[in-house]
Amino acid sequence: MTSALHRGTAPDYVDVGPIRAISQASNQPSGLDWSRTRFHDFSGNPKSLKGYLWPNDVLINSTGTGTLGRVGYFTGSPDGRSCMADSHVTIVRAKADELDARFSYYWLNSKPFQEYVYSALVVGATNQIELNRDRFGDAPTPLPPLDEQRRIANLLDTEIARIDQLVSLRTRQTQLVEEERASLLNSAFERETHIPTRLKHLLATRPRYGVLVPQFVDGDGVRFIRVNDLLDLPGRADSLRKIPHALSTQYARTITRPGDVLLSVVGTLGRAAIVPPELEGANVARAVASLRPMPVVPAELIAAWLTTSDFIRQAVSATSSDTAQATLGMEDLANFRLSWPSSPSATRDLLHEVRGIQQHGTHLACAFQAQSRLLTERRQALITAAVTGQIDVSTASGRNAAEGVSA
Repeated sequence: MTSALHRGTAPDYVDVGPIRAISQASNQPSGLDWSRTRFHDFSGNPKSLKGYLWPNDVLINSTGTGTLGRVGYFTGSPDGRSCMADSHVTIVRAKADELDARFSYYWLNSKPFQEYVYSALVVGATNQIELNRDRFGDAPTPLPPLDEQRRIANLLDTEIARIDQLVSLRTRQTQLVEEERASLLNSAFERETHIPTRLKHLLATRPRYGVLVPQFVDGDGVRFIRVNDLLDLPGRADSLRKIPHALSTQYARTITRPGDVLLSVVGTLGRAAIVPPELEGANVARAVASLRPMPVVPAELIAAWLTTSDFIRQAVSATSSDTAQATLGMEDLANFRLSWPSSPSATRDLLHEVRGIQQHGTHLACAFQAQSRLLTERRQALITAAVTGQIDVSTASGRNAAEGVSA
């Protein structure tokens, strides 16, 4: 093992025009996401730019929880423009006479190197984790002969493409499940037998915004629910930030009860969740509205309607004049119209139907996501086995090479 990685200088180009900047957000597990790049005007010699990119440069995210260590491979931009990496992305440029660039990409994706990444962390004054680039430059790298490196890379190109294709298929299947679920929910709320009503007539109290300016405390305090927490309220219950009791008391009207429906109303519109029993007594952020259904109104039906195209259409219309960030007003929200069952028995029938739609969609989505996780684990296991010499690439070819590899 030796170091064959370096961060070389840029080539001699002039008058390159607008340059694409690749950030951590651009460097996605599925590859470089060009829709997330930004343009910077530039003319002259790009050697003055530290992060100017050559084809076959390998990129590694060097900061951030959840993104640190993510590896990408640069072959050029789709429109032929020059590109650079921003300060949060480290460029790994292989020494051509020692290290095949594709092999280095796979090595950086392997389990041993990823473990090395997390042994090379430093914590700054703001608790921002980042890659220690001095230690990264000394990273041990396996150096089989170049022709063997290329055989390994060729093998992995073939096998990883198959795995990535399956992951993309599972992702698309998950999207189709969500589209079907949305379509079925739209239909469920559009019965001709339903009667038009306003949302406020289904609520025990008016919709309310949460805490305008939160102050966070450690230890004793009131759990605080923000927009992203609505993605998994039960799962995040024990890890929520806390605000002082006195501050929560100032916003007593949004202290949560089990069965309250919480809705994102700033920026991301339409993300909804029902407050579980374990979050009784919490409070919510300014970007989250608290809806308290009347006792005879099932919270599940309110939460389901908030995901329909009918709600989204009215939310978009109510915020279309916002020039900065979409913000849904509480008076507008209270007066939204929806079709509602005309009797208690019809309400029970709709609730039964909606539960069936949700459970079926969740079951399929969870199954596809579990398969995607297994494929991702197998992907790394295969990469690790190949770059660490556990596969004999002199005889291995195609699918047979991966048969003995377990995640």
